[in-house]
Amino acid sequence: MPRVIHFEIPADDPNRAVKFYENVFGWKIGKWGPIDYWLATTGPDDQPGINGAIMTKETQKTTVNTIDVSSVEEYAKKIVNAGGKALTPKTAIPGVGYFSYCVDTEGNVFGIMENDPKAS
Repeated sequence: MPRVIHFEIPADDPNRAVKFYENVFGWKIGKWGPIDYWLATTGPDDQPGINGAIMTKETQKTTVNTIDVSSVEEYAKKIVNAGGKALTPKTAIPGVGYFSYCVDTEGNVFGIMENDPKAS
């Protein structure tokens, strides 16, 4: 069964948000890649919970959860058939997998992620 595996928190000032979440919750947060994107480790891997990221509101306006799926293409079809939309095409994240932003029937944006370390 597909599960939520990642979250993204939008911020007007990502550096300020990073400081907030580090100071309040003790999360370990570091910039990732060439874009304004900061990965957040929220706890040890042997405890329940998920990790996520902080990004600019220019990129995303609302908090987004990403769901692990076996195939981005297969689930994009299921989403459309159920009345949702695929907002972005299947996109490779090198060394991680494939990703797409989607929207449900209520207008909520979410991501779907296909794990594939060979993605390029």
